[in-house]
Amino acid sequence: MEKEKMKECEEETEMEFENSQEKIGISDEIERSKVGIMRALVERENPSAKEVDDFMIRRFLRARDLDIEKASTMFLKYLSWKQTFVPNGYISESEISTQLSHNKFFMQGLDKQGRPMAVVFGNRHKPGGKGSLEEFKRFAVYCLDKICTRMTRGQEKFVGIADLEGWGYSNSDIRGYLAVLSILQDCYPERLGKLYIVHVPYIFMTAWKVIYPFIDSKTKKKIVFVENKKLKSTLLGDIDESQLPDIYGGELPLIPIRDC
Repeated sequence: MEKEKMKECEEETEMEFENSQEKIGISDEIERSKVGIMRALVERENPSAKEVDDFMIRRFLRARDLDIEKASTMFLKYLSWKQTFVPNGYISESEISTQLSHNKFFMQGLDKQGRPMAVVFGNRHKPGGKGSLEEFKRFAVYCLDKICTRMTRGQEKFVGIADLEGWGYSNSDIRGYLAVLSILQDCYPERLGKLYIVHVPYIFMTAWKVIYPFIDSKTKKKIVFVENKKLKSTLLGDIDESQLPDIYGGELPLIPIRDC
């Protein structure tokens, strides 16, 4: 994006944005300024950008280390993707009925930082079949949107537990994993707070070696492989027992994503 255009936007939006600083709740002065500049830029390119809040713009900025040009490019690609992939603004359950029938994604509880938690069972994923990849991608968007609606005011991240107990080669889906990773990183940046990978079978590491190079550096820092013998103690470090799913020694039963 041209630097001249960025300079023009900065001058035009400075006064207006200063008046809304308290309203949007972004306390960092540099971030406030850059959010305002980026908003003006992306709204010129795509008017639908007016519908998003400043926190979303800030997440894209943070994902690109506050580089306005890179973040704007990323955000405009996201808007184009959403208009094509989610034209109605949401994924209906009728579009993902097969994925829902596998009963593999659950939600329950909050961690100690107030982040909603999701649990996914890898051994219930059944790749293959006509249209299965597209449905899996839509299912991922459905789940991510559900998680985001559970976030309380001021909270922007969620915690995931990927349980791989019983995972085998019949569950392996490199194309599917990479597609969902791309959606998470490119369309829901700065949403993942932490991902625990638990009950990891040795054979999973073959798939992991293929996936790992595609994970960006920020996401890599949020992924924790947990030893079986340290599972409960590790989870309790970030999650109160009253909020921990009962299958991990806590008190809350898991709720299927469609019932959340």
